[in-house]
Amino acid sequence: MVARVRTVAFQGIEAVPVDVQVMIAPGKVNMHIVGLADKAVAESRERVQAALHASGLSMPSKKVTVNLAPADLPKEGSHYDLPIALGLMAALGAIPGDMLAGYVVLGELSLDGTIAAVAGALPAAIGANAEGKGLICPFACGPEAAWAGKDFDILAPRSLIAIANHFRGTQVLSRPEAGIHASARDLPDLADIKGQETAKRALEVAAAGGHNLLMIGPPGSGKSMLAQPLPSILPPLAPKELLEVSMIASVAGELGEGKLTDRRPFRAPHHSASMAAMVGGGLRVRPGEASLAHHGVLFLDEFPEFSPQALDALRQPLETGDCMIARANHRVTYPARIQLVAAMNPCRCGMAGEPGYRCLRGERCRTDYQARISGPLLDRIDLRIEVPAVSASDLIRPDRAEKSADVALRVARARTIQRERFERLGATSTTTNAHCSPSVIEEVAMPDASGLSLLKDASEKLGFSARAYHRVLKVARTLADLEASETVGRIHLAEAISYRMSSERMAQAA
Repeated sequence: MVARVRTVAFQGIEAVPVDVQVMIAPGKVNMHIVGLADKAVAESRERVQAALHASGLSMPSKKVTVNLAPADLPKEGSHYDLPIALGLMAALGAIPGDMLAGYVVLGELSLDGTIAAVAGALPAAIGANAEGKGLICPFACGPEAAWAGKDFDILAPRSLIAIANHFRGTQVLSRPEAGIHASARDLPDLADIKGQETAKRALEVAAAGGHNLLMIGPPGSGKSMLAQPLPSILPPLAPKELLEVSMIASVAGELGEGKLTDRRPFRAPHHSASMAAMVGGGLRVRPGEASLAHHGVLFLDEFPEFSPQALDALRQPLETGDCMIARANHRVTYPARIQLVAAMNPCRCGMAGEPGYRCLRGERCRTDYQARISGPLLDRIDLRIEVPAVSASDLIRPDRAEKSADVALRVARARTIQRERFERLGATSTTTNAHCSPSVIEEVAMPDASGLSLLKDASEKLGFSARAYHRVLKVARTLADLEASETVGRIHLAEAISYRMSSERMAQAA
């Protein structure tokens, strides 16, 4: 007799069906797991045997073969423990095998028979719901899996004994409730930053349109401090965005207590991060920082200190919104629609251009340092601003600056205008100006005659690329949206070009 249990393998955030087949036959007493299993799956043999023994069941004195089909699909992770154990229990007659047919199963077993949390419960639940099946998952993953649907059948047992008693009818497992984290109330506030009004304006524009931002200034000018309040002025995640972000976090095992949050991700990796850590990779092709920041902010402090390979690997995600990772036996795509915010010093010593300071290395200190960032990557950054040192008069000024809540209202109104505009045009997958196509932005951001003349002159004098031309239009459209203006005027284009001019000077110096 062959007992069958359905589970899943993960390719990116997609849950691929896997059939766990368990057969008990005469032969040498042993347990074999076949089907291209990795080390974690092969070791499940010992965990399953110990968990069954702790639950009052003994392994049969026969040959046990476990096949994970399809056999040519790599199987990775510890979530195969529970389906293998339930398949064995069904083959032994400890639980009815036909009752398992309507479920997808995943979970890791402890030696005492309890079921530990695993990564990927949310994608597995969504995949199971699409197939019309229920889900059996660890108790700790129940609040996460419950987001797959209100009428979705979920069993979240704490142990093997609990699931066996449920199928025998001696215990009833209640359906878990969807969990959500309370909204964070301790986010940094823009009102805590004194001075830097130009930088705050650029931050508001970046938040309103989803634009990439680069801040250049001396040490201590407040670049990192300016980036920290950005989540407090961004709108909460929409329901579709919430599921996408949570599925990536689930696969990465970063959903705390199985609860979801509508707060946009804010990732700030150290500059020692490798290319695989940035865009994803490794033996199991895990999502990188760019994917974990999907629909949120990726903040790179000390921008030129990152390795050139790690920085240039961000070119594709910034352009397409996806990280495509190709390996000899894997080809995985993770979503990575990110807003890049970077901060850097103007030179190695950090004081280039400051009044009264003269670097011993001269202009070479600035050019060598800024040349660590490639031109194509700079071309993908919409706003580049200079953040000067804060003066003493700004620090001792008693009045507080504008609060994040007030700025967030203007950002939300601008984003609502953008979303409704793109819905009217049929571009439902686009929600912000920064991510719309060139053809669409040329239609919705066509400037008036004086603005067109200004844009033409600036493009010729500054040598804008085609990408830079369209990105200036996108920023100008966002500036008009912040003012609820239907047309893009000369004043909007002038401000958008000013955010680009410092970057063009930087590229020429490098």
